[in-house]
Amino acid sequence: MTSPADTPPARIWVDADACPGPIKDILFRAAERAQVPLTLVANQWLRTPGSRFIRALQVQGGFDAADDAIAERAGPGDLVVTQDIPLAARVLASGAEAVDPRGQRFTQDNIAERLSVRNFMEELRGAGVQTGGPAAFGARDRQAFAMQLDRWVAALPRGPDQSR
Repeated sequence: MTSPADTPPARIWVDADACPGPIKDILFRAAERAQVPLTLVANQWLRTPGSRFIRALQVQGGFDAADDAIAERAGPGDLVVTQDIPLAARVLASGAEAVDPRGQRFTQDNIAERLSVRNFMEELRGAGVQTGGPAAFGARDRQAFAMQLDRWVAALPRGPDQSR
């Protein structure tokens, strides 16, 4: 039988190669404020603020190396920040939560539809159809992301010696 003391603390994992700078800044502040371990995973070297809660993990290898590293490490209670829908599906299956940098949550209820739409759009692009890209990243996106992050932090279990 495991006690809450045996449960590893919840962590935040960031698919950092395509994560917008303003979202990283929000995450850095939240990790410090809530004292939650935050790991940015990328194929390249990343600069992070000096903090005992924030680290960067540089992975070597192919296109999905960062995704694979996150999927191998993320577990129940963790939060994964990614715009990669297949990665979101993988971490949801392992019990982690997932949100994109625009504040849209990936859930068991919406992941199949999101994967279907993604695959359909990929087929259209492969056929040469111009599908356009996402809207410019803006203040509403930052606010929506910050709200989702705050909800996740507020739901973290608190022990008697943890003040968040």
